[in-house]
Amino acid sequence: QVQLLESGGGLVQAGGSLSLSCAASGHTLSNYVMGWFRQAPGKEREFVAAISRSVGHLYYTEYLDSVKGRFTISRDNAKNTVYLQMNSLKPEDTAVYYCAGSMNRYSSMRLRDPPSYDYWGRGTQVTVSS
Repeated sequence: QVQLLESGGGLVQAGGSLSLSCAASGHTLSNYVMGWFRQAPGKEREFVAAISRSVGHLYYTEYLDSVKGRFTISRDNAKNTVYLQMNSLKPEDTAVYYCAGSMNRYSSMRLRDPPSYDYWGRGTQVTVSS
């Protein structure tokens, strides 16, 4: 069973940047489709981004519309880590951010649905002040 541990959250002013990391242990990360989700107080968990397993040297990615052009998901299988680079942060990005791993097939799974993912980290808080 894979264990996921997020880090890199914190408090930042609007317009600033944060880089989140998700380190895996217990299993090699390259076997998983990886996603980032977030949950703000009183709201449901929301899809942020996902990245496929490698296709040669390429990866497929998908993003929540409101973060396109600001957030970038990436992975380093050698380091067993997935990243979420967040730029131009807005107060509405404030949430607990979770990484998740799925054994499902990227092309057929419901990337944006939390039940599609098999493993979850405990989350890291991101707070963006106005």
